[in-house]
Amino acid sequence: MAAAALEWLAAACLLLAVQVACEYGMVHVVSETGGPKGKDYCILYNSQWAHLPHDLSKASLLQLRDWTTSMLCSPSDLPAKGFSNQIPLVTRGNCTFYDKVRLAQGSGAHGLLIVSKETLVPPGGNKTQYEEIGIPVALLSHKDMLDIFKNFGRAVRAALYAPHEPMLDYNMVIIFIMAVGTVALGGYWAGSRDVKKYMKHKRDDEPEKQEDEAVDVTPVMTCVFVVMCCSMLVLLYYFYDHLVYVIIGIFCLASSTGLYSCLSPLVQRLPFGKCRICDNSLPYFHKCPQVRMLLLALFCVAVSVVWGVFRNEDQWAWILQDALGIAFCLYMLKTIRLPTFKACTLLLLVLFIYDVFFVFITPFLTKSGNSIMVEVATGPADSATHEKLPMVLKVPRLNASPLALCDRPFSLLGFGDILVPGLLVAYCHRFDIQVQSSRVYFVACTIAYGIGLLVTFMALALMQRGQPALLYLVPCTLITSGTLALWRRELGMFWTGSGFAVNTSLL
Repeated sequence: MAAAALEWLAAACLLLAVQVACEYGMVHVVSETGGPKGKDYCILYNSQWAHLPHDLSKASLLQLRDWTTSMLCSPSDLPAKGFSNQIPLVTRGNCTFYDKVRLAQGSGAHGLLIVSKETLVPPGGNKTQYEEIGIPVALLSHKDMLDIFKNFGRAVRAALYAPHEPMLDYNMVIIFIMAVGTVALGGYWAGSRDVKKYMKHKRDDEPEKQEDEAVDVTPVMTCVFVVMCCSMLVLLYYFYDHLVYVIIGIFCLASSTGLYSCLSPLVQRLPFGKCRICDNSLPYFHKCPQVRMLLLALFCVAVSVVWGVFRNEDQWAWILQDALGIAFCLYMLKTIRLPTFKACTLLLLVLFIYDVFFVFITPFLTKSGNSIMVEVATGPADSATHEKLPMVLKVPRLNASPLALCDRPFSLLGFGDILVPGLLVAYCHRFDIQVQSSRVYFVACTIAYGIGLLVTFMALALMQRGQPALLYLVPCTLITSGTLALWRRELGMFWTGSGFAVNTSLL
């Protein structure tokens, strides 16, 4: 029961990953004295003040003047000779962005960088103010300002530009392969495992072992699961800094269990380490475990602990997170079973509504105007921990992009976008074996999942904002599976999951 509760609690955390688009640009800094090679830093700007050139060669390289001792809120804050042909650095606060940029423009500045110790936000104004101002204004983090003066000294020149964002990064190919591969492998494994257990039960006429039992999802369990998802999302929205570590702990436990479950069939094929340790006081190992299985358990725990300790190492920790995440998804697909297409339809449609509601509707219900899903998945702007939820596949951006330089160096796909359609794929494989259909349902549903994921990526590229992937994946997989069953005149059996004619050649 404890293991099942952990599985459902972990599953409730899956549907939380989306991406957020902002107007990012770059400030290219070089030393006036010919020091180190130039370097780009992230800025956040509002193109309604003034557009930035997309090409660095077309951007003017101007003197960057440190005026951060001033807030630049009144004429008395201006230098005696003004900011002619310069880009001043001023401190954020005490007055509006418009007040600062109006004074800077009036004194001859060709741009304005506002240094902020807080979270960067696009500098806003109104239509009249936008029409009055003709120079770009952007926010630069205080940490980056310190790095500029540390590496280049005080005599520096800077150019503001905003390179074109690639419609899709190449890392989307990696995410696509990982997601479709996990769904296909998990669906195949789950279906084959269920049939093999059935055949063993019929042959031996013995009750199944209680370990690694699959959990059949009932309508009541579906309702409880969705309530858990909603409750956890809202709790994370209000108590993120406290609960994020709980989610990280759950992920470590669940992913190590999943990794053990995935690797144990391979380890059991090894010709050594078969001796057993019977006299032991180890928890959960009272049945004389083999040495090799005990070593595997220690390895899986070690991998999970290493990720937990070094999870914020962006250069390589994402590889461990993806490996653990894929193992976790495979384990969940093997353990949670939808017994009928009716159950599949109920679960997928309810989670479809859940995903759309928390991405598109909640911005109208929150004071900040932000989606609850967005706030939780990306981490609240005012979070003191700066931790991110681990329930995503993440791959670093491969294209040169402001997003890679700024606060979105990774592309993300939530585990829920793999697991939820994957449960339907697993059901399709089991039904293929029931009706001896040469895996036509399994292949069709897997291809439909891949097409739905491609549509998600296209929507992301066209709209330049995070997309609830289930909005596209659920219709693609459900409609394809249902239409195929209707065309084959098997919709009744497919809906109820009735009939079990095992064809061992399909195993």
